[in-house]
Amino acid sequence: MSAPSLAELRAKGQPQAILRRLNDEHWLGRLYGRRLSPYATWVFARLGWAPNAVTAAFIACGVAAGAVIAFGGLATAVAGAVLVQLYLILDCSDGELARWSGRKSAAGVYLDGVGHYLAESALLAGLAFRAQGRLTVAGGYVTAGIAAALLAMLVRAETDNVVVARAKSGLPAAHGDEALAPASPGLALARRLASALRVHRITQAVELSLLILAAAIIDAATGTLTATRALTLACLGVAGLMVIAHLAAVLASRRLR
Repeated sequence: MSAPSLAELRAKGQPQAILRRLNDEHWLGRLYGRRLSPYATWVFARLGWAPNAVTAAFIACGVAAGAVIAFGGLATAVAGAVLVQLYLILDCSDGELARWSGRKSAAGVYLDGVGHYLAESALLAGLAFRAQGRLTVAGGYVTAGIAAALLAMLVRAETDNVVVARAKSGLPAAHGDEALAPASPGLALARRLASALRVHRITQAVELSLLILAAAIIDAATGTLTATRALTLACLGVAGLMVIAHLAAVLASRRLR
């Protein structure tokens, strides 16, 4: 297959249906990730990479970011944030390469989902060790960060299990905002409020990496770990709240009907 032009990559790899995905497309992906990713996709196409190889690269960036930030210090926070930016761009690029080359697969979709699980849990685990101040499995902040990682992954599992439950029940895939809307007016209002505040994003890889960097800057200025430790506890609180709130939202919506 001949190497594509950037225009061809954008036409085939970034159709409007992809760019309009409000729930599946990260807001920073829409802001600048999709502007930069075609250049990376062009390189991968020239090198003959398979889409799943790009997926593996974005998983490696996410996991490496978590490992790097665990060591503490401002430089590691900067490195972690840069790695997560690469993670964002490569996450856009693997799908673009798959659509351009016609090599879309269930394995690719599966690996993409696993990649998000691994990256976000790695960042939260790295934050846990960073907050503790040393690489040890013992300590309150290590426990808090690891618990936050488990709870954040449970929230993702709640979402993914909607697809599993519908498939096992013989129901078609749910589409559109109507399926997401809770039947109860009260829960609908709560969902709109949560959506406006965006607090759930504190445990997502891109936002978390930037928050870790901000906390590292504050800690470097004050000579303490106060900001990093506060962020760790905030992640635990938000993740715990989201497990309950998200489960209630799923059960109250039309996604399982």
